[in-house]
Amino acid sequence: MVLEEVLGEELRKRGLTIAVAESCTGGLLGSRITDVSGSSEYFLGGVIAYQNEVKEALLHIPHEVIAQHGAVSPETAEAMASGCRDLFKCDIAVSVTGIAGPGGGSVEKPVGLTYIGLATSRGVISRRLRWEGSRTQNKESSVRAALELILSTLKLEA
Repeated sequence: MVLEEVLGEELRKRGLTIAVAESCTGGLLGSRITDVSGSSEYFLGGVIAYQNEVKEALLHIPHEVIAQHGAVSPETAEAMASGCRDLFKCDIAVSVTGIAGPGGGSVEKPVGLTYIGLATSRGVISRRLRWEGSRTQNKESSVRAALELILSTLKLEA
């Protein structure tokens, strides 16, 4: 069974809902979650907030957070997840922001740097990850890591 099917089973069993806020993955996470038949029982929707202005307008991320820490930061990932949870009124919200590559990186924030945010009733966390693949591989790795983070959090809260 693939990760999104396991996640769907867990969410359905617990009666929980989920939504996503994506930047560097461009909708791939939401697509993977909705690849599962019956996902409308638990998946409420998603926002592809690629531009900073969209992050601010739709997810209500304060301009200062992005100005001070950058779009690719734990602070922005956590704010995206919190904003998504508020927007969709869901139980779980996950966000992904990063530099998929091959360009756009810097010494401080290299290509492949990704942050995943997760907001639940217990609070908000983020994880820092770094991928070494192609743009497509980095996006796929980020989605896999997001699904794994959600599942591990659900198991901890069981």
